[in-house]
Amino acid sequence: MPAPTNPILTHRGSNLPVQATGHADLVQSPDGGWWMVLLGIRAKGQWPPYHVLGRETFLVPVRWVDGWPVVDPVEEVTAAPAGSAPALAAPAEAGAHRDDFDTAVLAPGWVSPRSRPDAAWSLTARPGWLTLNATGTTLDRAGATIVATRQRHHDCRASARLDPGGGTAGLTIRIDEAHHYDLEVSAGCVRVVGRVGPFRQVFAELAVPGGPLVLTIATRTHDLRPPTVTCAADLSAGAAPFGVRAAACDMVAFEVETPDGPRVLAELDGRYLSTEVAAGFTGRVVGMYVTEGSAAFDWFDYRPAG
Repeated sequence: MPAPTNPILTHRGSNLPVQATGHADLVQSPDGGWWMVLLGIRAKGQWPPYHVLGRETFLVPVRWVDGWPVVDPVEEVTAAPAGSAPALAAPAEAGAHRDDFDTAVLAPGWVSPRSRPDAAWSLTARPGWLTLNATGTTLDRAGATIVATRQRHHDCRASARLDPGGGTAGLTIRIDEAHHYDLEVSAGCVRVVGRVGPFRQVFAELAVPGGPLVLTIATRTHDLRPPTVTCAADLSAGAAPFGVRAAACDMVAFEVETPDGPRVLAELDGRYLSTEVAAGFTGRVVGMYVTEGSAAFDWFDYRPAG
């Protein structure tokens, strides 16, 4: 016998902020209440919207009516019904993550595409630093050394203090080998590089002194103005596939700390690092990489912004 209100859960054809709901399971809490745990996406931008965080897990309370489960529309944040769940203290800044690399093993929250060979990293070669050793010469092919964390907020900042030594290294925000933006340092120069499908372009370059420097990749979903690109080359708007339209879901900014303060080198359209463009369902990661030689990272800091 079908449920009288079938489908029990769907957001199809609605303008609700959570879409593509499904893969749900019913669970009962210790106090006897019922909940539905499910997957969904949070798309941003105008039409068509784009989503960049992959499928996320949502939890909604369930009521039983005449023996059938009834759920309300899934919200981005769902308040538990009074008395249905124990009160828990929220972290001071939910989702913030900082690693000073002062332990003997990498924290379990770090991820690497496909595999992370033992020879690719070390926390003992330079105590208090994460040393990365190149296992591939480009981020455009599988096998590069990447240590990253998942982007968990639409608006966030990821920073790291990098000593490139004689290597080529930096920060990357990526979906896969064909869809990534990089803030790269080598031979006294920091540059912003974009790869989308068959297109690859250097968007900005800046000479920097030798030694450690702080790099930042930041995303934002507000104030989606056209990008500002600081570059010696003539980068006309029609020369690259990364131009901004009103439909952009977010902007990705690339910043380096200079003796005169932070400097934003470029801002790129984030929709090219979305599921709608790159496919897949796991969302972006942001983190550290090396493609030539070895480089060391003093710390890495990720936190929500805005």
